[in-house]
Order: sequence, then C-alpha cells, then structure tokens
Amino acid sequence: MTVHIGTLRAVGRLITAVEIDGAGGHPGAWRGPEVDPGAILTGSLALRAVQRAEAAGVDIATFVDTLEAPSDAAGAVSVRLDALGLAARIAPATSRIGLLPTITVTHTEPFHVQASVATLDYVSAGRGGWVADVSTSAEAAVVIGRREPAPAADLWREARYVVDVSRRLWDSWDDDAIIRDAPTGRFVDRDRLHYVDYESPTFTIKGPSIVPRPPQGHPITAVRVNTPEALESAADAELVLLPGAENLAERVAAIRSLGASRSNGAEPAAGSGGPRVLVSVGVLLDEDLAAAERRAVGGAFDYVGGVEGLASLVREWQAAGVDGVHFRPASLELDVPVIADRLLPLIQTAADRPGTTLRNRLGLTRPANRYAEGVR
Repeated sequence: MTVHIGTLRAVGRLITAVEIDGAGGHPGAWRGPEVDPGAILTGSLALRAVQRAEAAGVDIATFVDTLEAPSDAAGAVSVRLDALGLAARIAPATSRIGLLPTITVTHTEPFHVQASVATLDYVSAGRGGWVADVSTSAEAAVVIGRREPAPAADLWREARYVVDVSRRLWDSWDDDAIIRDAPTGRFVDRDRLHYVDYESPTFTIKGPSIVPRPPQGHPITAVRVNTPEALESAADAELVLLPGAENLAERVAAIRSLGASRSNGAEPAAGSGGPRVLVSVGVLLDEDLAAAERRAVGGAFDYVGGVEGLASLVREWQAAGVDGVHFRPASLELDVPVIADRLLPLIQTAADRPGTTLRNRLGLTRPANRYAEGVR
C-alpha cells in the first residue's frame, strides 16, 4: 500500500487498541537498554504501557496468551504472564481503558471461562472482555493433557458454543437478584437465578453461574480472524480483529456479511450495526528510517517508519471500512509512547464517548437479560 505524506488533518473518531505481549511484538524487545527484563514478570512494564495508552485516549488494551509453553531458546523470553491475571492486575490501576485478555477455550472449561471474564468485568468496573481463541497444536494438548488435537474448523465451531453459553450464564442472574438483607438473612433472590440447561456436542452446562450478572451485562467478546476457520466466529463477536492490511476492504465486507448469520437465534451481540472491526497491525515507529530498519531485524511488521506515514495509512484503512486500528507495537517502551503522544492526535479527535463502560466506548448498548421477566 502506498504511503502518501503531506499536510495532515485529524480524521473522525476511530476505535483504537494496543496489544500487550511481553516487552513488545519484536522477539528481542526485552533486550533493549530501555527495558528492565524483571518488569516483564512483575507486570509493571505492561501496566506502564497501558496507563500511557489510557492517558492518550486509547480505548482498549488486549493481552496475548497461548496454552503452549514459551520456547526455551537462547535470546528469547521463555516465560509469559497469564493474560487474564495480568488484566486483573492492571484493572484497579486504570479507570477508562477496556481490558481484553486472550483466553483459549479449547482445553478450558466453558463454565470457568465465563466466570473469569465476568469477574474481570467487576474488577474493572465494566471495562472487561476477552479475545476468544482456539488451539490446534499437539504441544498445547500435551501441556494440558485433557484431549487430543482437533481440526481448526471443529474447534472454532466449539468456540461459538462457548461464546453462546457464556452469554447465557451471564444472564442466569437477574440484575436485581442480589438482596443483601442482613436482618432477614436473605442475600440472593433464588427466583431471579436461572438454569441455562445448555447442551452442545462437546459439553453440557446446567447453571446458573457462580458470579452475578456482570456490570456490562455481557462483557465484550472479541475474535481475531487470522484463519478461514475463525471467520464464522466473527458473527458472534462484538469486536473483530483483522491481522494485516492486505485485501482489507474485501475482508471487512466478508465480516459485515455475517451480521445476520448468527446460529443461536439471539439478538446480534453488537446490534444491527454488526461487530466493530479493527485492522490489527504490527508497527515499529521511528522517524530515522535507517534506525527503524535496524531495530526491525528479526521481527515481522506491517509498518516500519514515522508517524506521518502511518497516519496516512490509517486514513486508507478507514476508507476501506474499518472502525478502528489495533496496534501491535514492536516495543512497549519505545513505540507505545510514540503512538500515544504523536500518532493519536493525528488520527482521531479529542472527543470521548459518554459513559464509563467499554460498551459505552464502543457505542454498544447493554443487552437485555434473556431470562428476566418481561424479556422472555
């Protein structure tokens, strides 16, 4: 894609997100003199990056995770913090930014997945969500030891059931189910808790959940569409991440066409407008192109260069139909400050969306409870 650099003017408000992955997307980011490697393991490096992004008005932070054990290779960080735990660690130290850890559903119990996401929504006061993912690898199957590897199509089909039952379990408590009447000893109205009695080809759940209905009703569900098998799951998501900018308009159109194809009969999670679609790009930012190229050695990025060139590309991506951009910075310490301080003022206005929850920031309404009186 050609970069056009000229006089820049702020475009309309985009949804913006940053990815948190160790010290950054570059496998050698942790070796930079600006990085304290120990800060990766305490979570303080990630916290600093998220707070910088939040102060600049970034809407979402996503957190990378996999079930596979990190490779024990010389020159590479061989550990990774649990994404859900890291998001929960960061939640009380932030106030506006949405927090979406990656959770792989292939070897995990759906009941525990939904309870964990609901708890994150409480800890963050309505800013929680998750990036649903699957694992086809034999390595993850060996690490967990519960089932054999399966084809991607089967696993993404199962993931759709997990997303569906999660929302049903979030609805298994009415919003007013908690009484907290100490004098009478009544703390929960049992008539406002509901069985979901859910059956899928691979699991059954009776319910109700062990966590009351989350502040957002349904925390935000995101899917990274990086394989053909993942595409169908985009119909069940409020947020879709599209890695890379190749054939972007066609891929966005494919996502939009899925809006009416939900299989569970429920109202579309993102409403009639469909999911919010973000192009997900690896970026390494430096006005000195030669220095940027040197720093990029050993990594793979969609954009290497200065902020004006990236701002021009963002305009082109917006014209292709995306709702926003998910930045995957090469280095949290070097690139997040540039994104926050220099790039964001070029690509969005300072206006913020009303409300305090992540659904507010994305322009989504709080869903009605399917089991509550007056909704059934």
